[in-house]
Amino acid sequence: MKYIFSPRNRFSTWRELWIWLAESERELGLEGITPTAIEQMRDHVRIQDHEFELAAVEEKRRRHDVMAHVHTYGQIAPAAAGIIHWGATSCYVTDNADQIFLRDALDLLLPKLAAVIQRLSNFALEYRDEPALGYTHGQAAQMVTVGKRATIWIEDLLDDLHNLEHARDRLVAKFRGAKGTTGTQASFLAIFNGDHEKVKKLDELVTQKAGFTASVRSTTQTYSRKIDVDVVHALSSFGCTAERIGGDIRHLAMLKEMEEPFEQDQIGSSAMAYKRNPMRSERLCSLGRTLANFSANVEQTYKSQWLERSLDDSAIRRIVLPESFLCADACMILLNNISSGLVVNRAMIQKNYHVDLPFMATENFIMAMVNKGHSRQDAHEHIRVMSQEAAKVVKQEGKPNDLIERIKNNKFFDPILDQLEDLMRPSTFIGRSPEIVKEVVEFDVAPALKKYESAIGNIRDADLAV
Repeated sequence: MKYIFSPRNRFSTWRELWIWLAESERELGLEGITPTAIEQMRDHVRIQDHEFELAAVEEKRRRHDVMAHVHTYGQIAPAAAGIIHWGATSCYVTDNADQIFLRDALDLLLPKLAAVIQRLSNFALEYRDEPALGYTHGQAAQMVTVGKRATIWIEDLLDDLHNLEHARDRLVAKFRGAKGTTGTQASFLAIFNGDHEKVKKLDELVTQKAGFTASVRSTTQTYSRKIDVDVVHALSSFGCTAERIGGDIRHLAMLKEMEEPFEQDQIGSSAMAYKRNPMRSERLCSLGRTLANFSANVEQTYKSQWLERSLDDSAIRRIVLPESFLCADACMILLNNISSGLVVNRAMIQKNYHVDLPFMATENFIMAMVNKGHSRQDAHEHIRVMSQEAAKVVKQEGKPNDLIERIKNNKFFDPILDQLEDLMRPSTFIGRSPEIVKEVVEFDVAPALKKYESAIGNIRDADLAV
C-alpha cells in the first residue's frame, strides 16, 4: 500500500500515462511521434533515483511539478522530448494517476477483507453451539452463542465488502481520460484538425490502456472530487466496523470471556506483570476511529471546488487519500491477526452465565408449572418474589445466586423439581443461534467470497510489529 502512494509509483505512473497518450495519438495518425520516441519512453518508464534529483532541479527552476517531470523525462528520452504531454493538461497525469492509485488500493484491500471474513466465519462455525451470556444496555440479557455473536461482525464486514466493491465498480467506469484543460477537449480537437471522432477515440484508447472500462463524458479540469467522497465514505464506514469489533473484543476481554492473540513472551504491562492488555483491539479502535473521521475532509474538499477547478484541494487530497488507504490497510492487518488467534475462555463464559441462568430459566419454570395444571399468575408471583430476594443476595451481599435453592425449598414447585435440570440446560436458551451461524456462512458469506477464493488462499496470517 505504501508503494502505491509512493513518489516512485506516482511519477512512474505519470510516465505510463504519457506513453499511453503518445501511443494512442500515433495510432490515430499524428505525425511526429516516431517508434524511437515510444521506445525510449518505454525504456525509461520507471523513474530512477538520480532522476528524482533532475526533477527537483527542474521544479526549482520552473516552479511546476508536472512540467519539471516532462522536462526530466525528455532528457532521458530525447527522441520524445518534443511530444511528451502533447495536447494534455497537468491533470491528465495527476488526476488519472490518482484514479489508478484508488483502483489499485481498493484491489489490494478487497481480498484482505475477504480473508478476514473467512477467518471469522471459520471461528463462528467452530463456536456456533457454545452458549454465552448476551448483553443489552450493558446488562445481562438472553443467551446467544460465541459463534452467533461473531456473525454480527461478519454481517457488518460483508456490508463493507459490498461498499468497497461498489466504489471500485463505479470508479473504473468514471476515468477522467483525455479531456483537456477545462474538460472541452479543445486542445485535442485542434491537433486532430477538428476530427471529433479521433478525439473521442483518443479518450477511449487511453482509458482502455489504463485498465478502466469507461471514462466520464463531461469533466472539469479534474475528475469530480465526488469520486473521492464515495471511495472514502466506503473506507470510513469500514473504519466504524473496525472500531465496533475492537470494542466488543475489549469488553469480552474485560469479562475474561475472550482474548486476542497473546505471544508466549509478550509483556502486557511494564509494572503489572500479570496483565494481558487487549492492545491489538485498542489499536484497531484507534485506527478505525481515525479512518471514520477522514470522510469529513473529502466532503469539505468536494464542496469547496469552484467552477472548472480550484487548487485548494491539492494539499488535503495528498494527505487524506493515501492516509485513508494506509489506515484501512492497517485495520485489515490487525483484523487478520486478531481473527487468526482469538482465545475463547469457556470456563469463564460458563461462570458468567451461571450467575444469571436461574433468572433466565424462570419463564421455563412458569410454563412447566402451567403444564402441571397450576395458575400462571400464582407461579409468576412466587418467582417474582424469590427472584428479587436472590438478586439482592447477589448484588448487595456478593454471594452466589441461590434462586434454585429457594425454588427447591418452596413446596409450591414440587411438581417440577424433577425437571429443573432440563429446564436450566444452557442449550435451551440459545434459540436458533447454531442454525443462524450456518445460514449466514452458507447464504451470505460463501456467495460474497466466491470471487476471492484463490486470493484468500495466498493471504497468510498477519504478524504485527509492535
